[in-house]
Amino acid sequence: MRLRAILHAFHFSPATVDNQYQYDALILGSGAAGQSIALLLAERLRVALVTKRGLADSASSLAQGGIAAVLDTTDSIEAHIRDTFTAGAGLCEAATTRFVVERGSEAIAWLIARGVPFTRDDDPEQGFHLTREGGHSHRRIIHAADATGAAVQTTLSEDVLAHPNIDIYEHHIAIDLILGERIGHPELGCAGAYVLDIRNDRVVTFSARSTVLATGGAGKVYLFTTNPDVATGDGVAMAWRAGCRVRNMEFIQFHPTCLYHPQAKSFLITEAVRGEGGLLKLPDGTRFMPAHDERAELAPRDIVARAIDFEMKKHGLDCVYLDISHKSADWLREHFPNIHARCLELGIDITRQPIPVVPAAHYSCGGIVTDLAARTDVPNLYAVGESAGTGLHGANRLASNSLLECLVFGEAAARDILSRPAAPMPALPPWDESQVTDADEEVALAHNWAELRQAMWDYVGIVRTNKRLQRARNRIRLLAHEIDEFYSNFRVSNDLIELRNLVVVAALIVNCALRRHESRGLHYSRDYPATLARARDTVLKPPRFRHRPPR
Repeated sequence: MRLRAILHAFHFSPATVDNQYQYDALILGSGAAGQSIALLLAERLRVALVTKRGLADSASSLAQGGIAAVLDTTDSIEAHIRDTFTAGAGLCEAATTRFVVERGSEAIAWLIARGVPFTRDDDPEQGFHLTREGGHSHRRIIHAADATGAAVQTTLSEDVLAHPNIDIYEHHIAIDLILGERIGHPELGCAGAYVLDIRNDRVVTFSARSTVLATGGAGKVYLFTTNPDVATGDGVAMAWRAGCRVRNMEFIQFHPTCLYHPQAKSFLITEAVRGEGGLLKLPDGTRFMPAHDERAELAPRDIVARAIDFEMKKHGLDCVYLDISHKSADWLREHFPNIHARCLELGIDITRQPIPVVPAAHYSCGGIVTDLAARTDVPNLYAVGESAGTGLHGANRLASNSLLECLVFGEAAARDILSRPAAPMPALPPWDESQVTDADEEVALAHNWAELRQAMWDYVGIVRTNKRLQRARNRIRLLAHEIDEFYSNFRVSNDLIELRNLVVVAALIVNCALRRHESRGLHYSRDYPATLARARDTVLKPPRFRHRPPR
């Protein structure tokens, strides 16, 4: 840790005139997507990596299960594609799905070459241990015990910290993108971003020929979530304001098994626990999943989450229980050391007791519309990871396809950025605070934040109705008006920026949900319980949307 701190100290460049930084590439977000792109670009370009908190604060670092890829001779590309389509309820984009799955083994090889310590199989001849998760027809999840995301993030972070061409800006949050057309240079597309330096309470300007949104998901729009506090939908909101289309925002994946305990904040119990034989039970020990789906505990997440929600409401329960105590204690400590340790801290011995669990908002399957090079509708603006709507996940993400998507599209974005000719960048106008003052009180922000998350949880959750969605839309409109008024009159703060973004994302989720007159995947409507014969994306265009010019 001391070496990290020393290296970190040398990764900040002095600001130029008017607090303006100039780079070849600006990456917003430091998860697996952002860090992998930074490393790929830094071989030839100067890169700024901007992150709201610390370098390791991302959803990627919390991923437990692993990364899905075809790595075994008994598995196949076609089987992985088929499983992805089945989980995605027919809405996955065919070209995107094949593009990602076919590049899975290359992505894993890249991580192995960088030193990610994936778990080895007991049989040395088998190489790495592959587990199976819900929705997968084969064992194809390569993992590092039950903390794969942390292992990937730690490995990439060490390389990022040591790279001379990457400057890291922690505790910096992007406010908005800078568009060339708004500063008299329409040929630039996206020219960078205005960013709040949280610790010094000043707004700085980042100028870059290419900007990448790798800001993660928007789980904090809900009251209960497995996401970290940084998951406030910043990339989607900024892209929408910049004129980018979004799609399929109604498909919010609720992870079926989040640890239920008053002292545990958003601790996820990995899908692999069910993949390795964990059973879901009622308090009296009765299994219930076989009555909901023939695949029982190995059904896709949306089915399992709805089943748990149904049983909790039917029996008036606060939670259900995930039991894997029939496995040996040594086996559990070896395969799920972090879950075992965390539960033990809370007085739950998973070798003898079932784990109390509830569903929680976990993953946004939709996002900013992108192509196979991760390009958005705005030239020189890219989106990768959970903020992007690539079409891979369809109506429901297949377990462990998320980190895979980050890596594959991270490489695609880097390749496209490196192929573009260098061009001089003009000086950008500084942030203008001449018309605003310091906020007289912050209590309104706290109230609006709480009201928004509660409304989304109550009205836009696992099971939806038109009446609930309309109630949510009415409340969101009122909140958006209040927040916009606050933003127009007072200096920006971290809380204001995040709340401004969350209310945009909330509106997008609700508007997409109201447009889908069917139940499909993660979107279940009591008003439209049937699934239509033809699967169609829900695409929203912002008021200032323009078709992207040919490239």
